[in-house]
Amino acid sequence: MSSNQLSREAFERLNDELRDLTTRGRIDIANKIEEARLLGDLSENGDYHAAKEEQGKMEGRIRQLQTLLEDVEIVDGPADAAEGVLVAGRIVELRFEGDTDTERYLFGSIEERIDGLDVLTPGSPLGELCDGKSAGDTVDFNGMSVEIVAVDAPS
Repeated sequence: MSSNQLSREAFERLNDELRDLTTRGRIDIANKIEEARLLGDLSENGDYHAAKEEQGKMEGRIRQLQTLLEDVEIVDGPADAAEGVLVAGRIVELRFEGDTDTERYLFGSIEERIDGLDVLTPGSPLGELCDGKSAGDTVDFNGMSVEIVAVDAPS
């Protein structure tokens, strides 16, 4: 399994973001830095320092996206897998041993994002145990039993 599984939609959204940051984003930040330099003494120039900080954050995001997208596997989504089987893009409901309540997670990349759900990544210790399992299965996670209550497609 590739280290990064993304849906086609997430891949395209992240690719668009990378393209925007490496073109328009870099030009905009260079203009901000140049404008701030014209204001004078750089050691006490708040605009300059803010623009340089913004540049650093943007370059960090560019590196993050480049790394993510260079080792990516496009998954066509949960529609390709058997119903009820946990694969990237599905929502899993788990019950941890001793709890009466369940917890729901999006199973997949943190970049997939569904409002109101935390993400359980396939590469995490619990995610590796649950990957490919079905509703009703139980896994042993750090000596604790975790029941897969339900596996659903996102709505």
